[in-house]
Amino acid sequence: MANSGKKYGLFIDNAWVEASEHFTSLNPATEEPIGEFASATLEEVDLAVKAARRAFDEGDWPRMSAFERGRVLRRAAELMKERTEDFAGAETLDTGKPIFESRNVDVPGAADELEYYGCLVVDLLGESIPVGDTALDYTVREPVGVVGAIIPWNFPLVLACRKLAPALAAGNTAIIKPASWAPLTTLMLGDLFLEAGLPPGVVNIVSGSGRVTGEALLRHPQVDKLSFTGSTEIGRDVITASCDRICACSLELGGKSPAVVLEDADLEQTADGILFGAFLNQGECCCAATRVLVDRKLHEPLRDLLVEKTRQIVVGDGMNEETRMGPMISAEHRQTVLDYIRVGVEECGQPLVGGGIPEGLERGYYLEPTIFDEVAPDTRLYREEVFGPVLALTPFDGEAELIEAANDTPYGLAASIWTGDGARGQRIAGLLRAGTVWINVHNFVFAQAPYGGYKQSGVGRELGREGLLAYTEVKNVITWIAAEGFCWY
Repeated sequence: MANSGKKYGLFIDNAWVEASEHFTSLNPATEEPIGEFASATLEEVDLAVKAARRAFDEGDWPRMSAFERGRVLRRAAELMKERTEDFAGAETLDTGKPIFESRNVDVPGAADELEYYGCLVVDLLGESIPVGDTALDYTVREPVGVVGAIIPWNFPLVLACRKLAPALAAGNTAIIKPASWAPLTTLMLGDLFLEAGLPPGVVNIVSGSGRVTGEALLRHPQVDKLSFTGSTEIGRDVITASCDRICACSLELGGKSPAVVLEDADLEQTADGILFGAFLNQGECCCAATRVLVDRKLHEPLRDLLVEKTRQIVVGDGMNEETRMGPMISAEHRQTVLDYIRVGVEECGQPLVGGGIPEGLERGYYLEPTIFDEVAPDTRLYREEVFGPVLALTPFDGEAELIEAANDTPYGLAASIWTGDGARGQRIAGLLRAGTVWINVHNFVFAQAPYGGYKQSGVGRELGREGLLAYTEVKNVITWIAAEGFCWY
């Protein structure tokens, strides 16, 4: 785990490199320093990219068998599981999320991603294509090359492994930049991969600001593919950078996910599921169920139950075992969410519950879980991503209105349907424009299932087989096998 006096360097070419510049990262629960972290300069990013380039062009990793690469990833997964408490404690220290969540969601999720792709890669096959008797035609899947990955601060360990595991499994090399608000567990992966047997230069970790470090990585001419998770606004900059160089690009961006509650939904199950969907990780979740669209017949009982259960959520220091909601990631981000709450009061009136800083938690970046009712579809609170523990409840009349409202958004990352009729849920799932649709659950993501968004919520898919294929190129090999040669002239 971190200590406030430690300086963290850059992980380049399987070695820790002292950086020329540093920044201080704070514990969001106490506002105390976690440590001094490297802020990679243009020149230091260049060193990392060149190490990855050299490892890809000249090293063993892309030339190993898929089985050998998979063994390294599976070993990394084993090591992470053995060090669950170290990684969970560091994730909570760095992000503020409850240790209960870090231990039971983040670390197992990251280990699952490493293990899954360590197994799946041996099944990365091409195909034979029948073209007649004169030629043999087949395809092979090859690595893209050098991957530049940038991840956000809300689930740093999970998202780092979500990008690195498939990229490495496919034979690529990588440079990854964690967010400056939460760099710790991504940096811890350096020693983990080193012990697991990853060759030099295959993974390089550069912390620093988006303006300097991130921009240098996006614009580097030797990076073959960009992979970014974060806001839609920054995603546009990533697309621009990839277009300028015509390189491959994968994006997982923002969301304003609806929870569609039909009149036949189980009230207790729905309330519990929506609160998990809305408030997991303090609501700092791209697929959070922040728009609850409920049939008017169920509106009042659901509203009252949500308020009752929200009052019972334990907010506090994430290191306390009983805590279920920690602080916001930073003072700046908490102020952004408070500004949205102020807008919500102006647009919709006072919240039913929450809306301020919890009593007795003035130190740290804490915020009460908040619910607004009767939120109109033309309001900012209804339409914009808040990225905090703020839930907007809106009643509608009947199924058709609910489906129309769910799709009335520029985002399309996820949605959930709450119903007692399984066939009805399956039918409505086909009508929602979202990359993931849950039925009677929300916020469950599996390593073996694809994840990504429609519309302005992203480009491409992560996880599942699609997540592995995203880090490959398809090569078509054609061999002339006819007894007679081919002559045109």
